[in-house]
Amino acid sequence: MTISMSVQEEIRRLDSEGVPARQIARDLGISRDSVTKYADISDYSPRPATPVRRPGASVLTGYIDVIEGWLADDARRPRKQRHTARRIFDRLVAEHGYAGSYSPVQRYVKAYQQDRRGAGDGYAELSWPAGTAQVDFGQANAVIAGVLQVLHVLVVTFPFSNMRFAQAYAGETAECVCHGLRTIFEHAGGAPRQLVFDNATGIGRRVGAQVVESKLFAAFKLHYRCTARYCNPYSGNEKGNVENAVGFLRRNLMVPEPVAATLTGLNQVLLAQCDQLGAGVHYRKGVPIGDLFTDDVTACLALPTAGFDPVRYETRVADKTGNLLIDANTYAAGTAFGGRKVTVGIRHDRVEILDEHARPVVTLPRAFGHQADTVFDPISLLPVLIAKPGAWTHSPARATVTDPVRDWLDTADTTDRRQLLAALHAAGTAAGYQHAITAADTLIRAGDDPGTAAIGMLARRLATGTEPAASTVDLHVYDTLTTGQHNHGDQPDVEHDDQQHDQHSGVCA
Repeated sequence: MTISMSVQEEIRRLDSEGVPARQIARDLGISRDSVTKYADISDYSPRPATPVRRPGASVLTGYIDVIEGWLADDARRPRKQRHTARRIFDRLVAEHGYAGSYSPVQRYVKAYQQDRRGAGDGYAELSWPAGTAQVDFGQANAVIAGVLQVLHVLVVTFPFSNMRFAQAYAGETAECVCHGLRTIFEHAGGAPRQLVFDNATGIGRRVGAQVVESKLFAAFKLHYRCTARYCNPYSGNEKGNVENAVGFLRRNLMVPEPVAATLTGLNQVLLAQCDQLGAGVHYRKGVPIGDLFTDDVTACLALPTAGFDPVRYETRVADKTGNLLIDANTYAAGTAFGGRKVTVGIRHDRVEILDEHARPVVTLPRAFGHQADTVFDPISLLPVLIAKPGAWTHSPARATVTDPVRDWLDTADTTDRRQLLAALHAAGTAAGYQHAITAADTLIRAGDDPGTAAIGMLARRLATGTEPAASTVDLHVYDTLTTGQHNHGDQPDVEHDDQQHDQHSGVCA
C-alpha cells in the first residue's frame, strides 16, 4: 500500500510530538509497520529511479555463452555485418533449438552492448561555420515524360543556416555531381569554402588516411577554389545535416511523385521549392533560414567569371560497325567511323562524339546502368541503309519511324526504298530527324510520293513552325483560273461549270 505524502507528513508530525505509534496507526487508519517505516526515515532527499530489469535470464540459461561468443566475434567484423538481436534469435532457434520468445534475447543483447559501451562511443555535436556545405545523394521516384523513373537526388545543405537544395539526375557520376554543384552554386550566388562528402565513388573516396579523387572533380575544386573533406561512411553524424535533409526533401518535395516533361524542368521546380523552404524558421536558432543563409553566402567564395563545364573527354577506337563502348554501354558513332579513333565528351545527360579533328559527329543521350541495346542517332544509320537498302528490315532505325513510313519502306522496291531513305537523310540533316519522319508520314497519308524534294521543304516548315494546318482544298477554283471564264450571275451555272471542268480535265488528261 502506497502512503501519500500528506499522510507521511502527518505521521512524522505526530511522531515528533511524542504520540505513540499505536495511536498514530489507529487515528490515521494505517498499519503500525507503516508508521514505523515513515517515522524512521532519516533522509527524504530525491534519489534517481532504479530500473528494474524484467525477468528473462532464466529462459536463456545455457545460451548465454553462445550469445556472448557471437557478440565478441562481431568486434572483428565490419559494422554493417554484425549480429542484430533478430539474427541472434534466428540462429539460436535454427542452430541450438531455442524455444523461447524473441523479447528476452533482445533485452539481453541490448544490456550486453550498453554495459560494454566505451566513453568515446556515440555521436559528438558538431558546430558548422558559415560557408560550409554538406553533400549527399538520395533516391526518389518521379514521372518524366510520362515514364516513372528512379532518380538520384543530389542534396546540398548549409548546416549553419539549414538551407537545403536538391537536383535530380539519372546517375551519381562525377559529371552529375559537378553539374549539380555548379547549378546550386550559381543559384545561391557563391561557392562554399568546404564541401563535406561521404565516400561517394563518383567523385572520390577515402581509404584510411588517403583520399583518391576523380580528375573531373579535382578540376572542379580548382575552378571554384573550394576544398573537400570525406567523412567516415559509417559515421552519419559527421554530415548529419544533409543525412536528415535527404529524407526531409524526399518526403516534402517528392510525395506524391512529381510529374515533369523533362528532368531539367523538374530541377527548376525543385530549386523554386527549396527557396520556399528557406522562408521557414531555424529549428534551433529561432531565426528565418533565409536570413541565416545570407551569412552563409557572405562567407562563401565569389563565383568565377566562367562556369565550370562538367565534361569528361576520353579517346576511343570504334569497332568495325562504328560502335563505341562507354561506361559499359554501346554508342553508335556511325558506320563511317568504323575502326577510327574518336574523342567522346561524357556529360551528365549526353555523350558527344567528335572526330579526329575534334569536330562534332553526333550527340547521343547518356545511358546509365547497363542497357542491352545500342544508343544511336537514327540519322547516323541512314547512309549505310542508302548504300544497302536490303538491310532496312533488320536495322534499329526501323523502330524509330511511324507505322505508315515503316509500311511504305517495308513494301517498297530497292529503288524506291533507297530514294526515300536518301530523302529522309537530307531532310533530317537540314531540319531534324523527327521533322523528316513527320513530313514523310504526312505525304504518305496524303497519297503522295514521299521520296521527293517535297519531304525536305515540308520538314523545314515543320521545324520553323510555318507549316499551316491541313485543310480541304476545293480544286474547282483552278478551273476558272485556267479557262479565264467566270460566272457573274447571282446563281451558279452548274451545267457551265461542269462543262468547263470536263474540258479542263480533258486537256490535263
